[in-house]
Amino acid sequence: MMNKPPLLVSACLLGQPVRYDGHGKALPPPTIFELARRYQLLSICPECQGGLPTPRPAAEISGGDGGDVLDGSARVITQTGQDVSRAFIDGARQALDSAIQHGCRQALLKANSPSCGNRQIHSGHFDQQLQPGSGVTAALLQRYNIIVFNENEMDRLLLTTKQQP
Repeated sequence: MMNKPPLLVSACLLGQPVRYDGHGKALPPPTIFELARRYQLLSICPECQGGLPTPRPAAEISGGDGGDVLDGSARVITQTGQDVSRAFIDGARQALDSAIQHGCRQALLKANSPSCGNRQIHSGHFDQQLQPGSGVTAALLQRYNIIVFNENEMDRLLLTTKQQP
């Protein structure tokens, strides 16, 4: 039997209660089953790995996106005003280390998250508005040529397994 390619997956998408509100955002069981059939699933939660508790205050990126946080020109701020940028960066680095260690070329991360969003993130004003940009972990993974998908892009992700050797 051929080895399955590794896939980094946001723990909340696998149903683990690691989100800021103490809940998960599990994908439907048939979807998780199909992912597990095709991939070796590597569960990560960059925010927890960065040392943040669960539950925790909601956080958004202020002054840019995840790439800007990595470069030091934007910050991740909680709704209570605490700067948690360091925890987000530390968690992103741990996710990257895990991806490199396991040879991940792809990741399935939570859409719109300040860590994991790959297309959009919240505005930084806690007003429910989205803006183009990546979260901190998604931005770091993308810098290392790891393709990041979100749960709304499952069809595209599953197509890529057919193209792998």
